[in-house]
Amino acid sequence: MTPLRAGIVGGGWIARVHVPAIDAADGVELVAACDIDRAKVEAIAGPRGAQAYERWEEMLERERLDVLWVCTPPLHHRDPVLAALAAGIHVYLEKPIARTMDDAEAIVAAASVGPGICVVGYQWHATELLDDVRAALAGQRVGMLVGRNYGPVAGRPWFMDQAQGGGQILERGSHHIDLQRAIAGEIAAVEATAGSVRLARPDAAASIDDSISLVFHFADGALGAVHSVWSRDGQPELYATDVLAEEATLALELGPEAYRLTGTSRGERLATEHGEPMFRSIDRFLEVVRSGDTSRIFCPPADAIRTLAVALACERAIETGLRVEL
Repeated sequence: MTPLRAGIVGGGWIARVHVPAIDAADGVELVAACDIDRAKVEAIAGPRGAQAYERWEEMLERERLDVLWVCTPPLHHRDPVLAALAAGIHVYLEKPIARTMDDAEAIVAAASVGPGICVVGYQWHATELLDDVRAALAGQRVGMLVGRNYGPVAGRPWFMDQAQGGGQILERGSHHIDLQRAIAGEIAAVEATAGSVRLARPDAAASIDDSISLVFHFADGALGAVHSVWSRDGQPELYATDVLAEEATLALELGPEAYRLTGTSRGERLATEHGEPMFRSIDRFLEVVRSGDTSRIFCPPADAIRTLAVALACERAIETGLRVEL
């Protein structure tokens, strides 16, 4: 099997997760990396004998790439994704799909005509736990979902600026929005609020909220919630989702150490555990690239844009204090 030639745009915080995952994947070789910070891109490219670039346009022009990871801040997703897809380069796009609906719609449109294939990296969409949950809930109506997302995270400048990155809603809460939609279907309306206590960096200049609570009204009648806290370095991380249905009570542990499902459904006790979903997400992307079977994509842009719509509605709900219909 001839290795796929891979490039990555964006050498920041999330690249520390993606680059080792690319290294671990079969049949792919990272041959080019790009970041406006030369030190960051050299740290990625140098040990792998890859070419380093400061402009993605130059990288796409000079390199013969099969696949491209786009790991830039969300405001800068659109242009490299559109250029790569038009050139027939397949794209693994770090979530969220974009910062704005205009950019997201452009990516969805480009992905629909190709020739490149695009997937969006909502990794929880790729965990086998989702398959387990769907099997446990078959034939049942979901009544409530509760997501918890607590812990420290790197205070990147664009993350700390709500206008640029969307803060906790897009960067952390949207993982839960995506997962809850995958379990319970589409969300019809949202409510949201934010706390005023600074938990992560009391003295830092940041426009994002350290603690948020989101409430979802699902089209099928279920109620969902996500509680997210950005806490100080040294505090533990906790990522979890509880699912309550007619005859099921399920608890999902979503890393960072383990991915587990426990609970009961129709009187049967459940206990399953699986590996880090990032690797499964990337393996599936590479499988789709080789086979061309886009029905196997875990999270296509046309799905990810609906998660973005919910996230942006939550932003409006916090700003206005009102329930926002979708």
